[in-house]
Amino acid sequence: MAKQPESGIPVQSVDRALTALEIVAKLGSAGITEIAAELGVHKSTVSRLMAVLEARGYVEQLSERGKYRLGFTVVRLAGSTSAHMDLPRQSQDICADLAARVGETTNIAILDSDRIVNVAEAVGSAGIALRTWVGQSCPAHATSSGKALLSELPAADLRSRLRKRLESFAPNTITDLSILQAQLHQVRTDGWASCEEELEIGLNAVAAPIRDSDARIIAALSVSGPTYRLPATRFPEIARQTMDSAQAISRRLGYHPQLGSGSDPGA
Repeated sequence: MAKQPESGIPVQSVDRALTALEIVAKLGSAGITEIAAELGVHKSTVSRLMAVLEARGYVEQLSERGKYRLGFTVVRLAGSTSAHMDLPRQSQDICADLAARVGETTNIAILDSDRIVNVAEAVGSAGIALRTWVGQSCPAHATSSGKALLSELPAADLRSRLRKRLESFAPNTITDLSILQAQLHQVRTDGWASCEEELEIGLNAVAAPIRDSDARIIAALSVSGPTYRLPATRFPEIARQTMDSAQAISRRLGYHPQLGSGSDPGA
């Protein structure tokens, strides 16, 4: 059994720190005395709270009378959230253009624990869509979008997210974590992921990652279709177009490619 905290002091400190941030946000800038008055606590308590927040970048101190304003960490977190919220608007026309060019359905998906959630869609010209994927949740390990989203997670994070047994949905579903990790390594090398009848028999898909201004993968753009129209032999051709479109969305979100790819997170 997990050990329970001996008192509510740590939780109280967190509450006070968050309230202090709200006070600074409301006033634009605030000093120790103002914050202490709003919180109803001693100035020494506020001084300790603000020192921690400043060390973590949540606030920064102005030279003028020692007042504080919100720091870059808040901006970075807000930017990450905004990027997710802005995805459908920023990507819809690019999704539609890709769908028109390849003739198949395109989707934008984000990662939610060990699953993906589709947030935007465009239907291709090759056939009438029998259903929409928007709002639907799918297992990450059995989808091309999921593989793209999982591809750069550190090994420990990947194991934590996929701690349960990998469920099988079709004969081709990957249920061995070591095999999935090998595929994710290939995704990092190639820049795109694929699924060949792994979620449903008769359904294939290709996906590429979408990055934010910090070069983090925050979403994936996929092209999916029936095996007779989207066979594995077409994957490289479709992947090139999907990567180009994903790159265009990434640029809209502030991403600028950097030299070098860094270390392999799967190590």
